[in-house]
Amino acid sequence: MISSQLPWQALRPNTDDYRTAFTRIPDTEGDIQAAIQPRLINGLAYLDNQTLSPVLMVRSQENTDYLSRIAAAYLAVSENNGDFSGWNYQRQADDRFLLVPAAPGDAVFCQQPGVFFREWIESTELFGAVRGHAGDYRPEPGLLHQANGGTLILSVRTLLAQPLMWLRLKQYLARGYFQWLSADERRPLPVSLPDLPLNIKLILCGDRDALAEFQESEPEFVARALYTEYEEQWRFSNNDDMALWCGWVTCLSQELNLPDIAEDSWPLLVTEGCRYTGDQTLLPLCPHWIQRQLTDAVSYGGEICARTLRGALEARRWRESYLPGRMQDEINDQQVFIETEGEVIGQVNGLSVLDFPGHPRPWGEPSRITCVVHYGDGEVMDIERKAELGGNLHAKGMMIIQAFLISELELDQQLPFSASMVFEQSYSEVDGDSASLAELCALVSALALQPLTQSIAVTGSIDQLGNVQPVGGLNEKIEGFFGVCSARELTGKQGVVIPRSNVRHLSLSDEVTEAVKAGQFHLWAVDSADQALTLLTGKQWLTEDDSDDLISLIQRRIAQATQPEHSSRTGVLRWLNWFNQR
Repeated sequence: MISSQLPWQALRPNTDDYRTAFTRIPDTEGDIQAAIQPRLINGLAYLDNQTLSPVLMVRSQENTDYLSRIAAAYLAVSENNGDFSGWNYQRQADDRFLLVPAAPGDAVFCQQPGVFFREWIESTELFGAVRGHAGDYRPEPGLLHQANGGTLILSVRTLLAQPLMWLRLKQYLARGYFQWLSADERRPLPVSLPDLPLNIKLILCGDRDALAEFQESEPEFVARALYTEYEEQWRFSNNDDMALWCGWVTCLSQELNLPDIAEDSWPLLVTEGCRYTGDQTLLPLCPHWIQRQLTDAVSYGGEICARTLRGALEARRWRESYLPGRMQDEINDQQVFIETEGEVIGQVNGLSVLDFPGHPRPWGEPSRITCVVHYGDGEVMDIERKAELGGNLHAKGMMIIQAFLISELELDQQLPFSASMVFEQSYSEVDGDSASLAELCALVSALALQPLTQSIAVTGSIDQLGNVQPVGGLNEKIEGFFGVCSARELTGKQGVVIPRSNVRHLSLSDEVTEAVKAGQFHLWAVDSADQALTLLTGKQWLTEDDSDDLISLIQRRIAQATQPEHSSRTGVLRWLNWFNQR
């Protein structure tokens, strides 16, 4: 299959097919969250009917915004919201306390039902305390008492940070009773309080790392718990899906009392959402991300429309572009050498994504990958690995390159050449296999002595069969190389080779899209390594007549290197030969 040059329409999600969805947004008074969070709703419904192990683990963010939404969703599905009188502590004449059901109209010490949540909570806030002075001591309820008979939602990281609090809570849940303890282990409680019957459902929320850490410390507890997810992405394939997402965005906008969302803002919001998720079929559900786009637009121009959204996005991109700008200056000033014109043997432009600590967003930049070949034992030396700057995934990619090449050449003996590969002017660790296609091109170029065009950059990983596999950070990588080419003037020959399986992840900037539309910049999608090699060298990887393809060029060079030398006899040896003949 021949590699294809992508049309400009493929560089962004297609929003034209969803115009009708932008005009028929569903009524936000309905439960939009239930429609877009089916797994969460199902898990909460199971929890509501669970009596043996009333614990639910939810993969979600752990801030108050998410916890409050989970609480609201649980209240919407719960069927156990009947009245309950609760419990009260009644003081006797001898200063003892009795636990009695609360009378109607009384202030309730321990109540149900209800859903209570905290992003962070201390032990005293959760378990309450016995306070008083001069013999007048009374129990003060904690959040656990308020939620007794109802549901309590806590952050997993809160419990991980306070293991003693968690052990005490777990013990109460297992026993079904709450026991009052003194805050000071050296002193007993000033009064005697009977244990309190405890009937509570627990929801623990955390990201995957927090849940994994919690599972490692409490494997049996987690094994008995239910599990569900607060989904962060919404897959759309038709107008109904898009209309639901638009309804969710509208609902979040109304929560902040923002202006109405203009119809012309939806295509841009969808494009930016697909860029955030990294997929043309996925949109973000994160309330924080959505509300930030909307509030930024209002701050920029007082309304939510295409003009204010675009202006806010451009302003934010400029504010957050200091480090990418400095790196671009280094390339423009020839402090970092990147070629965008001409041809060079054994040199190719790979593409990297930099995610610098303390910087709000990753950015892409080209990397000059070089390969030199000399007589040797067939080793392809990874200089990054030798210098302890290459990670395990990068080393894996290098080994796959060698395996593919040896298999394609079908050698009966060891390759008589050795090669060394390096990321030039790289002074930090390199990892990942996304440069393996570019590294293969550099290696083949050096072996076949065929130059590679420097106007095309390459990204993609390969397998042992030469298939090109998808990589991450595609939009940033393309825009990084485009920025270098644009600063030096676009020639109409520059572009980027990407895996065909990555086309669905494209959501490129206006500048790149317009340049591709005008024919000044190009994107090629490939399925196999031989397609990329043909684009960069102008020669086929393998032809039927073996006339001038890359494999034949490499094999002829190998044959020359392994051919035995026939040296002529000279000097003394020639004289001795003449003497013997006489």
